[in-house]
Order: sequence, then C-alpha cells, then structure tokens
Amino acid sequence: MKRLLVLPALLLLAGTGICQQKFNGIDANMGNIFRLSDAKSRSISPENFTGEKGKGGMAATGTGAGPARELGQTWKLSPSVVIKANTTFTLAEIDAQGSIQHIWMTPTGNWRFSILRFYWDDETTPSVEVPVGDFFCMGWGKYSPLQSLPIVVNPGSAFNSYWPMPFRKKCRVTMENISNEDMVLYYQIDYLLTEVPADAAYFHAQYRRVNPVPFKKDYVLVDSVQGKGQYVGTYIAFGAYDNGWWGEGEIKFFMDGDTQFPTICGTGTEDYFCGSYDFDSRQKLNGNAESSEYTEFCSPYTGVPQVIRGDGHYNIMQRFGMYRWHIADPVRFDKNLKVTIQDIGWHLDGRYLPRQDDIASVSYWYQTEPHNPFPKLPSKDNLEVR
Repeated sequence: MKRLLVLPALLLLAGTGICQQKFNGIDANMGNIFRLSDAKSRSISPENFTGEKGKGGMAATGTGAGPARELGQTWKLSPSVVIKANTTFTLAEIDAQGSIQHIWMTPTGNWRFSILRFYWDDETTPSVEVPVGDFFCMGWGKYSPLQSLPIVVNPGSAFNSYWPMPFRKKCRVTMENISNEDMVLYYQIDYLLTEVPADAAYFHAQYRRVNPVPFKKDYVLVDSVQGKGQYVGTYIAFGAYDNGWWGEGEIKFFMDGDTQFPTICGTGTEDYFCGSYDFDSRQKLNGNAESSEYTEFCSPYTGVPQVIRGDGHYNIMQRFGMYRWHIADPVRFDKNLKVTIQDIGWHLDGRYLPRQDDIASVSYWYQTEPHNPFPKLPSKDNLEVR
C-alpha cells in the first residue's frame, strides 16, 4: 500500500479511503476522490444495526411501524430508536479493522444527559466520553447553526461529525441516557472496512466542567495524557457570571515534561479562538453613534457560533460557545500533555481581573493506546445547565 500524503492533523491515504478535511484551501476529498480504493463502505443505523452488506431496510417492526402500516417492509419501518430512561444503548459494534468517517444524529431531550462513549479495540475504559451536546459544540442545550470542517450542526438540530476515527480490531459506540425520561434518537454511523496504517493514532475526546472556577486557579481542559499524539481541537461553553469582558485568559500547552512553564502559551482567550477585541463588531448607526455587540461567526477552523445574551427576566446570564480546530496546526507531543486556560477578564481601570465563571469544555486529540482513564464525569446535577 502506497501512502499518498499525510496532512498535518488527519489522514489522506491512497488505498485506505481514510481521507478528510482541507489543507491550504484544497479539499482533500475532492482532490483524491477519483482514486480507486479497496476500502468497503458500510453504515450503521436503526435500519441496519450491524452494518452488514445487503442487510439494510429489512426491519419488520420499529418506531416507524405505525406510519408504514400500509406499506410494509423496506418502507421506513425502523428509522430511529427509543433509549429508555437511565439505560445505555449500543449504537454500533464493529468487529473488524476500519475507520468511522461520519456520524449524524438528532438526539431529543436534555443534551447534557445523553452521554456518548467510544471504545477502540479491546479497551475497557472509553476513549471518548462526552455529553452529546458538548461533543457537537452545543453545550448550552440550545440549537445554533455551526459550519466547520469536522463538526457541522444544521437546522433541526442535526449533529454531524467528520472526525476520522480509525480502529484496528473493534469499535463500540454507546449512548447512555441518564435522564428520567425516555429519548428518541435518529442516527447513522458511516464507516469503512479498510487497512489502517501503522502510524494511525486513535481519536479521543474528554469533557470537563468547573462551576464556578476557583479564584485565581487555572481551568484544566485536559491533563494526564500519556503517549504520543496530537491535540486537534477545543470546544468551550463559557458562562459569564460577572459584568465586563471575560476573555483575557491565556491557554497553555504543557508537553513532554514541562512543569511550571509551558512550551506553548497563548495571548488570550479571544486570540486562541482566532478573534480579537472582544469578538465585537462596532458599527455606526445612522452615520453617527456606534453600536457595540458580540458577533457570532463560523469558519472552517474557528468560531463563536453561539452567543446567548440573556432575556433580562429569568435567563439573565451571558453564555458563549466557541470552537478551535488544530487541523492545519496540530499540537504534537511525544510523551505527555496537559492543557489549561485562565479565567480572567478586564477591569475598566486598566488591569486584569480574575473571575469565577462557569466553564465546560471538550478536548479532542489523537494518541497511541493505551490511554490513561478519564476523570469521573460530573454528577447529573453538575452536568445540568442552570
């Protein structure tokens, strides 16, 4: 098998079909789509729970049985599943070598109470453990359109992931419903059966939340990462408790033995998410006075797609959703990694102001296995948006 190209963060490999993302403006899929491959396309959904060849649309019962009662088999009899309260449902189990290429789903209910987990090969602790809303950059439980390379959220709360997720022996994906109410899930997991190259790392994603952040303490996005890999993305749901500007905190990447001081140190929260000056687009009104307001934006690698301004009644907090994908600029580490960000803002008298805000995050990275077990998820009460 010949290798065509390895992009900075993800894979573009001839013969395997594992190809995603853009680089220097070139669409990797379009630029390589004419190449033939021995990879086999498969898909798991409620219409084909195993993804087996020629087994789709065979259901005789399912959530669509009522609407399809006059049509019968092959006519959308099983488009979704019901995940009972306080139960875990296996979305996919693949006993082969391959790579997940795309995930689409439309979860109902409280998105913080639906926990996604991914297990690679024979591991007993998950490599991905994240509330479904936060995994798809919707941490505040409210829909907001989002268009980026690896994560897309379309109207109707349609969640899409294009992160390539290779595995060598087995893949298992589960959804735990920790709510006291049943949930309905439409979903589809598109994957390839293909040879995975020796240097392909495993996808990981970890959720954290601290509410409120202790005074003058750094917020830890991820720590205790052991192995070789690359950090490829950050999502933060930021709830501002105080007045004023909140985004002066520096992000720091401690890698390969760094102790007190990191190798990579950013210059501020808005800078890390590739914005500037408070994400504020000041505009003149009628040619005179300026209006000053946060400005939502989405781009392939960075964005602030969600700004919840508060209604002045019960929902008074300002809340923000931000993403930063290190696809063109992955943060590579050889032995270990820790990532932190400061919770500081700006005081009108011209000094930095330590804050105590509500911060939740998802860190995305690839690494060799085995990985260290993740910290225990916050309790249900501490997951909830309040």
